[in-house]
Amino acid sequence: MSDLKFATRLNSFASGAHLYWPNQQGKPSVIQMIERASTVKGLTHLDLNYPQHITTDIRSLRQRIEDVGLAVNGMQMRWDAPEFKIGAFTNPNPEIRRKAIELTKRGIDAGREFGSNLMTLWMGQDGFDYCFQADYKKIWEDAVSAVREVAEYAPDVDVSIEYKPNEPRAYSIFPNVTTCLIAVEEAGCPNLGITLDFAHVLYANEIPAYAAAMVSRRSRLLGLDCNDGWGKRDDGLMVASVNPKATLEFLWQMQRDGYQGAYYFDTFPDASGLDPVREAEANIATVKRLLKLCEKLDDNQALRAAIGEQDAVASQLIINDIMFS
Repeated sequence: MSDLKFATRLNSFASGAHLYWPNQQGKPSVIQMIERASTVKGLTHLDLNYPQHITTDIRSLRQRIEDVGLAVNGMQMRWDAPEFKIGAFTNPNPEIRRKAIELTKRGIDAGREFGSNLMTLWMGQDGFDYCFQADYKKIWEDAVSAVREVAEYAPDVDVSIEYKPNEPRAYSIFPNVTTCLIAVEEAGCPNLGITLDFAHVLYANEIPAYAAAMVSRRSRLLGLDCNDGWGKRDDGLMVASVNPKATLEFLWQMQRDGYQGAYYFDTFPDASGLDPVREAEANIATVKRLLKLCEKLDDNQALRAAIGEQDAVASQLIINDIMFS
């Protein structure tokens, strides 16, 4: 397991800022959050939000990240400006839509400068809130054509769609794994794929391992957001804290499908004031333990037989012995 990559959400490290920086006035800077993240044992990478985290020149920022022993796993697009409230890629104003596309291309350029070849698109602003608000076919085509243009701009970079049912929009343009797979197929670019956020998948009323299996059949799993939740919203809880069996099955499925990317922790310690360093270390320890259990599943002939026969009683007893012994 020495070659595993563990990445994290940088904004988590603003949690409990008054305890870590007792004389701090205002929010911690990007550099401060990077330095705090570097104290997490076992952490290897960060994901950066674009453009929010680019607060200084990229060369200096990359050097500081390297100096503290980390690297950039990928860039995450954030269209947070007020003009994108009713859409980035699906905005009814063609000038604003063009601005969103060009901003995404600049994000890809920035990622290259950090040595990263992954751009994640969480299109939270793209969707609708009311009946009779949107021409559904048009906003779908606008979304797919924008994703296609971005992917064609950078054939050397993996462009990954991360779906979520809603929030901030009442309904997202890409709310589940099925719509993402259709979008990737229609866009038709070999560097396109999908990021699965465990809490988003639960929120979409999907089974995480099943979603991973479908991505493997029709596309590529380019990103893995490890977290947990109760399925009613995007909770961002610690890994396997609510759904340990579903998490184990999820990791086992994506391992069998050959996932090689980072284990990225999209969790929210800041929501309840947790120590983000301890929280990240707990996430790393949990994933390592679950991956060890996956090794016990790989050659378990009794488990394979039970799954082959869809014998739920037998499979549950086998998993219980492995997880709880």
